Amino acid sequence: MGAIDGVNVRGCVELGFEEEPEILAIEEAVRVLLQGLCDDSNREGVRKTPLRVAKALREGTRGYKQKVKDIVSGALFPEAGLENRAGHAGGTGGLVVVRDLDLFSHCESCLLPFQIKCHVGYVPSGHRVVGLSKLSRVAEVFAKRLQDPHRLANEICEALQHGFGPTGVAVILQCSHINFPSSESALSDPNHKGWVKMLAKSGTGVFHDDMTDVWTDFLSLLRFRGINVEDAHSSGLDNRSWCPSHACSKTGAPDSAMLRSVASILCSLGEDVPLRKELQETPARFVKWLMSFKDSRFDLKLNGFIQNKRDFRCNDEHLRCEVNLSFWSQCEHHLLPFHGVVHVGYYSSDELNPVQRSVLQSIVHFYGFKLQVQERLTRQIAETVSSSFLGEDVMVVVEASHTCMISRGIEKCGSSTATVALLGRFSRDASARGKFLEIIPDSGAGEG
Repeated sequence: MGAIDGVNVRGCVELGFEEEPEILAIEEAVRVLLQGLCDDSNREGVRKTPLRVAKALREGTRGYKQKVKDIVSGALFPEAGLENRAGHAGGTGGLVVVRDLDLFSHCESCLLPFQIKCHVGYVPSGHRVVGLSKLSRVAEVFAKRLQDPHRLANEICEALQHGFGPTGVAVILQCSHINFPSSESALSDPNHKGWVKMLAKSGTGVFHDDMTDVWTDFLSLLRFRGINVEDAHSSGLDNRSWCPSHACSKTGAPDSAMLRSVASILCSLGEDVPLRKELQETPARFVKWLMSFKDSRFDLKLNGFIQNKRDFRCNDEHLRCEVNLSFWSQCEHHLLPFHGVVHVGYYSSDELNPVQRSVLQSIVHFYGFKLQVQERLTRQIAETVSSSFLGEDVMVVVEASHTCMISRGIEKCGSSTATVALLGRFSRDASARGKFLEIIPDSGAGEG
């Protein structure tokens, strides 16, 4: 768990962290957003959501309160470096590379978190090297701010160059931004990709010219460990096409109170919204995304597919299943997105037609596009399939990737969560459960 101004987040409540003016302002803004979603802000699941969101946002943007000089000073060590471009045996003598630093940041265009694999290389000078952990800490200072990939790469690179004066610094970022569909397009495009990926790079000193041999050496040391950055010499996507929110069609004017609340949150985090043109449309984009989860926006339409349930057991019953049904949802505890796949298994007689995949997908989306928790989502899908179709023998497995796992000080990139709901024979028969679980493929939940 990270720290804010030297205070561990776990101790924030006891130390009065939740009473800081910025925290109180964000809490009040989040309450307005919850009211705009027509959600009961006093119910158990969301009662403490404003405080949780406020603490997570302050933790995720603590870089505004940190200075590179405080990190680098005292972390420089004497060591043989380059003299006249000639290495020294037993010394550094050339390139130093730190690979695969896992970072996360918040997108300045939509406020959603994005994941980063950061690779840093530098050439020492003046017989000085810097402690390797400091490269990660400096990168994190700038990641813990509202960012876009190109600016982030430039800020890390320039800060290291000015921080300890190496011969040159190179930074490559592999960024992944979650790409949520609308509730309508989620049904019409089953192959929707869950992530937008982008490569950003920056170089100073001997890395200023990206066609030099030292760049080639840096890229070779990344490829040596299977890191594919073949496009590092190209600029990649521009900033306007990086964030998926830029591609969303504009609809009616968002609620003005919600817009003011998001602007208040940005100011409380340390940004000057009126002076930064990159942030002027951020409140509208965030509100538009948030309103995708308003209960009244998406109806459950079974279109006459509800079948007459039959209370019988036959020898010709078969295990049927539909796997990898996509879902998208919003964690009610932190107002952060999570998404993944749903697998549904059930027993039915040959006399009954299988439930159509489109109907099951409709059920999944109906419960997904709401403020949710994964455990409840799993149970609701199972109970609806059971009550609407074929009786009690239903098993549902939900696999999901949660952005709250990368944006609240936990920072476990690549983790996933599985939940299970068992009804009827699946709750009693281990062999039935095992048979269904063997059918589930390697879905790669959360990979998009």
